[in-house]
Amino acid sequence: MKFSIQSLYTWYRDVLRNPKYRWWVILGTLVYLVSPFDVLPDFIPVVGQIDDVFLLTLLVSEVSGLVIEGWKARKGEVGTEVPNTTEGSTSSASTIDVDAVSVK
Repeated sequence: MKFSIQSLYTWYRDVLRNPKYRWWVILGTLVYLVSPFDVLPDFIPVVGQIDDVFLLTLLVSEVSGLVIEGWKARKGEVGTEVPNTTEGSTSSASTIDVDAVSVK
């Protein structure tokens, strides 16, 4: 198995978006941020804060995205169909999100 920052980010985002694990991931991230045990120890100037800043930025961006999506869903903006502007057509266009899977 090949390790990359992108695969770690994708895993974190997917687990955070899963309602079953969301609060555990948020709680675990916050505990990691205040914990004295880090991947890069905090007593090393600048380098020690890189993992904390990266993780905090990732957490804030993903949680804010989830909040915005939830807010839009409550207002009925998500999943609404876009009317077709072609005259004489009775069909309407809609967007379908598909997750791509890499095959190697």
